[in-house]
Amino acid sequence: MAASMTPQASESSVLDALRAVRDPDLRQDIVALGFIKNLRICDGNAAFSIELTTPACPVKDLMKAEAERAVRAVPGIKSVQIEMTARVTASRPVLGDKGMIPGVKNVIAVSSGKGGVGKSTVAVNLACALQASGARVGILDADVYGPNVPLMLGVKGQPEVKDKKIQPFVQYGLQIMSMALLVAEDQPVIWRGPMLHSAVRQFLFDVAWTDLDYLVVDLPPGTGDAQLSLSQQAHLMGAVIVTTPQDVSVLDVKKAIRMFQSVNVPMLGIVENMAWFTPPGSTEKYHIFGEGGGARIEREFGLPLLGQIPIEIAVREGGDKGRPVVLAHPESETAKALLAVAGKVAQRVSILNAE
Repeated sequence: MAASMTPQASESSVLDALRAVRDPDLRQDIVALGFIKNLRICDGNAAFSIELTTPACPVKDLMKAEAERAVRAVPGIKSVQIEMTARVTASRPVLGDKGMIPGVKNVIAVSSGKGGVGKSTVAVNLACALQASGARVGILDADVYGPNVPLMLGVKGQPEVKDKKIQPFVQYGLQIMSMALLVAEDQPVIWRGPMLHSAVRQFLFDVAWTDLDYLVVDLPPGTGDAQLSLSQQAHLMGAVIVTTPQDVSVLDVKKAIRMFQSVNVPMLGIVENMAWFTPPGSTEKYHIFGEGGGARIEREFGLPLLGQIPIEIAVREGGDKGRPVVLAHPESETAKALLAVAGKVAQRVSILNAE
């Protein structure tokens, strides 16, 4: 009687199995997308990497599990070892490299139609959340009239200049630059348009940004010179608009959206800040500033609502102490919401870059 033969798995059979695993955002299988790297098969043991377009991918665990199931079903496979890696894709202008900032793959503007909506808080925590996911991130405080990013990140001092380049500060793994680091704390910045235009350009192109996947730019509120200067000089991957639920804030958001649309900057989505307050020891949500503003913007403009951020004391404390809430209290409801927003922003960047 002939001895039974154990089937031998091959690279082609494993790749064929992996074609059943699709990236839900890019809508192709992970083999066609070129995500499979360093595939090795030895004595029925399969090992490979899945290289995603962002380490902040919200579905990477699901994708890994699906890939493992698919390969385990291949005849001859005894074990599967998968390493999840990422290489963030770079946004490119339609015509050449005009406006590309050296050392930066994607510039993400964070803006608001009006002040007082927590725009800087969202920008700082978005940057920290992206960095915590494994990406290389910088934050530029372009709110020259009211720069407070250094305070929120606990950064002080004067930046160094080497080889005619301003060296960004580094805190929590972030590369940081702000007007607040160039002037005295109590010195007001009184500039007209041309001076502001020049300062924005210097912050973008004369700072030694190094190997960044994302540069988050905290813009002043409104639709003034800083927004236009940034969009005219740099290639913006996209913009995130921060709002609160009340009607007045929503009206201002519409103006900000129209402004970015007029200069051909893609909209990544809306973040609804201060969405509700839950008192300590309670589970009831109090919508202090109303509710539904982000959803109305989503319906009217077809933009995704990236997340709703509740009001928590820990957010204010983190900002005052120089340690953002996503780092100081990662298990808080606010931190979880902001981490989810970061994942969706990274997801949108990957999709738009693929398109």
